[in-house]
Amino acid sequence: MTSSKDLKKQLRKEALARRDALDEFWRVEIALEMAETARDEIAVEHGQIVSGFWPMRSEVDVRPLMFALREKGARLCLPAILDKTTIVFRELVRGAPMVEMGFGTVGPHDEAEVLDPSLMLIPLAAFDARGHRIGYGAGYYDRAIARLADKGLTPRLIGIAFDCQEVGQVPDENHDVIISEILTESGLRRFTPQL
Repeated sequence: MTSSKDLKKQLRKEALARRDALDEFWRVEIALEMAETARDEIAVEHGQIVSGFWPMRSEVDVRPLMFALREKGARLCLPAILDKTTIVFRELVRGAPMVEMGFGTVGPHDEAEVLDPSLMLIPLAAFDARGHRIGYGAGYYDRAIARLADKGLTPRLIGIAFDCQEVGQVPDENHDVIISEILTESGLRRFTPQL
């Protein structure tokens, strides 16, 4: 019998292979279209803290979306890797220095203000229609969301992916964070998470 961990690893590998096979110019166009879609469907209040991410490899480039949300008044932040288990979210300010974060991504310098996002754009490797996601295997987001919950915060979670990353069913594990919205090239999908 295959363990949940092994099944997730296989689903991750297959979904990322499908994502990697997408035409890079198509991905750019789709990122711009997703920003337009989200401009209408993702409401933010002036000063609301929104975490995004700097794209790596073939991920959806959420920078156009982040800047569209900034135009609506959001304060932006990006994950900063502190160690092998911890990320925090540092404010992304125009003109501020960026530094290498590892894994082929960058983030704000360590002097940037650490913020607690109330809306999180979350990268993922695979997802299912129940809101279960497969990340990259390190658990950074699961732990970061748990730390926010420990502070009494419940941010709105929006997974960011391409349609080709959807799988039939993600194996359930107790530590997994379930999200109720996924933004893909088909639009913003909302569904009621089921355990």
